[in-house]
Amino acid sequence: MTLDELKIQEYGMITEVKGSGALRQRLLDMGITPHTKVMLKRIAPFGDPITIVLRGYELTIRKEDGKNIMITPITPMTSMTLIEDEGAGK
Repeated sequence: MTLDELKIQEYGMITEVKGSGALRQRLLDMGITPHTKVMLKRIAPFGDPITIVLRGYELTIRKEDGKNIMITPITPMTSMTLIEDEGAGK
């Protein structure tokens, strides 16, 4: 499944960032890296761009770029467990 397939308020865990060259590097530089939790917050009226929440901030990307981001869907409850687990490691 890719990031652009999420519905509003759904969560996912990034598993892979595809693409090559500058596009892939730009996504990685923005914090879109494997094992990062994301939530789709909003979709623009005509379907593009999309706004996601990750690492405590909002990021707006093109829907086409979202097709390069592979995710595993997670439930909000799973997301909360993952957040608690991260806090325990500090």
